[in-house]
Amino acid sequence: MNTDDKVQLVYSSQNNQELSQNYDLWAKNYDQDLEDEFGYFAPQPTVEVLVKYLPKSAKILDAGAGTGLVGQLLQQRGYDDLEGMDLSPGMLEIARKQNIYKALYEMALGEPLDFATDYFDAIVSVGTFTYNHAPSNSFDELLRITKPGGYIIFTLRLDFYEDSDFNDKMSALEESGQWKLVEITEAFPCLAKSEPDVYAKIWAYQTC
Repeated sequence: MNTDDKVQLVYSSQNNQELSQNYDLWAKNYDQDLEDEFGYFAPQPTVEVLVKYLPKSAKILDAGAGTGLVGQLLQQRGYDDLEGMDLSPGMLEIARKQNIYKALYEMALGEPLDFATDYFDAIVSVGTFTYNHAPSNSFDELLRITKPGGYIIFTLRLDFYEDSDFNDKMSALEESGQWKLVEITEAFPCLAKSEPDVYAKIWAYQTC
């Protein structure tokens, strides 16, 4: 299966079970494909945003951890209280071998999460809020498990952001006093080799 077929599979997934299976099929070659075929550039600037707000001692959940690309970068910057979750057991198997996370969990965004309320200092989520992936109601559970004064930092593809209900959801959560916006980055090409016209931004919210 070529790389384009793998991308089409994950973006056309109709439910979490199908999405998980499709990522399992891709897991072994995922990191290499992202680098060689796509020029994937989203974890790096997201980590640069996170380090502005969080001390090295912060307890962080990598939500949609995949193979651990974000966790690797956080570990390199001195963060070692990391936990990860993903819906793909195949991806988690790759991440587990890297010895980055204190714990890894097979869970899906948009569903109830098996974490205590006010458990994490921060959530980081890169590449998970996109077509046929995690829905906007994922934020309800992420807010629940993040301590007051903590941070939720995530990427969104701009084409998806404009086509989806994410703007409405994010604004509603701010208007209801559940979080406050602290930063939106400039747009950047997140798939520089394969889709240079696809841009993303990073949003950082502080929980209330």
